[in-house]
Amino acid sequence: MRSTHDLGTTDDDDVIDVTRVTARDRRLLTAVAAGVTAALALGGLSTVSAHGADSADSARSGSARSETAHTTAETTPIGFGAGTTGGGNATATTVTSLDAFKAAVTGDKAKVVRVSGLISLTGQVDIGSNTTVLGVGSGSGFTGGGLRLKESTNVIVRNLAISKPRKPSDGITVQKSTKVWIDHNTFSADRDHDKDYYDGLLDINHGSDNITVSWNKFADHFKGSLVGHSDNNASEDTGHLKVTYHHNWFTNVYSRIPSLRFGTGHFYDNYVQGAETGVHSRMGAQTLVENNVFRDTEVAVTTSRDSDADGYAVLRGNDLGGAATEISRTGSFTTPPYAYTAEPASSVVATVTAQAGTGKL
Repeated sequence: MRSTHDLGTTDDDDVIDVTRVTARDRRLLTAVAAGVTAALALGGLSTVSAHGADSADSARSGSARSETAHTTAETTPIGFGAGTTGGGNATATTVTSLDAFKAAVTGDKAKVVRVSGLISLTGQVDIGSNTTVLGVGSGSGFTGGGLRLKESTNVIVRNLAISKPRKPSDGITVQKSTKVWIDHNTFSADRDHDKDYYDGLLDINHGSDNITVSWNKFADHFKGSLVGHSDNNASEDTGHLKVTYHHNWFTNVYSRIPSLRFGTGHFYDNYVQGAETGVHSRMGAQTLVENNVFRDTEVAVTTSRDSDADGYAVLRGNDLGGAATEISRTGSFTTPPYAYTAEPASSVVATVTAQAGTGKL
């Protein structure tokens, strides 16, 4: 049954195949945490987290560690996608056409592909394993379709402008893939058409795992980011779909911020404005929602809509901005298995609006 709030309970993800770094005002890990960050790249995991009540006053009081600002974006992902290296130090290839891009991202050898200019496409282009795709400047990327990671591993996508992905194509689809970092991209469409005219901006499904979505801007769209495409896919998705979203900016996105089925999601230090529903945890998903800011949003977090079974959520340190919450089941996921520092909600808006999206690398 089509949802009136989440705009559908199932997405058709079987798409048709067709075919640097500026200062940001964010908190720096201390020397100890910096050592842990280095360990992350080698697969070592430890836990640093932030705690606090869900009120503006509690959020403004701060949580976890108070540390000094640093001046560079991450060079490796934080969260479930830690250890993703993409093409590593492979010699970069710069492309300016669709045909050149398709040829450059094919196969599983280590590769770094720089996209220069805005490329129009229909459908999606498949990205091979061990790949870094990097946009040049602030306006390079794709319009009309998007990228697909299908049965790929170790992929980084950064600094791309991805706009108006016509259905049945998502801006990015992550399908049966692991170790993915999606960082500092700008995803956008418009809300001038029917809600099904475009597809999702970023959808993660079919048992994908170990993914970090960081410092992206999502704008002017109905269906933001879907994790787990169907209520009927428990056999493939259970135990997978582990995703971290941090420091993303969702503006004028109606719902799915994100919508998570079956998996485990950590949503921290994000800024959500102008949504009908924000975080949606369902079909037994475990979601930790921490130190985020919601503005002009009707329901910040729900666990109880549109699916055959409710999800679970734990909320702490958020500034809800008057938004409602619908928590039918409190979760057990409270301690992520990796090092991170959640800045307090009081600084999130300034940090995220200054540094999320393209042109910040």
